[in-house]
Amino acid sequence: MSDRYTDKPFLRFVDAWVLKAIGHLDEATETYCKAMVPQLEQSFGVKGSWDEIVAQQMNFDPELPGQIRKIWTDGQERFAAANGAPADPVQFAMIFVDRNLT
Repeated sequence: MSDRYTDKPFLRFVDAWVLKAIGHLDEATETYCKAMVPQLEQSFGVKGSWDEIVAQQMNFDPELPGQIRKIWTDGQERFAAANGAPADPVQFAMIFVDRNLT
């Protein structure tokens, strides 16, 4: 299995953005994203936090984090009932990005 981000390094930030929107961004990923701000600013010629740069580059609507959070919250119970296990936020983020944002 190939690494999801090998040929698409910016995708790592989009996945992290969705995880942040649903309140499940882990500290290590947050630290990595923050450390990469100077490279993001240089690459895109903009200033801001990593999540602001992602939102700007992806043309995300300001309402999108709330919409994603609602989908996550509303779907957790259905997922658990159907699968006998709680939903995985990382898997949710990747699937959401693949289906809706790429």
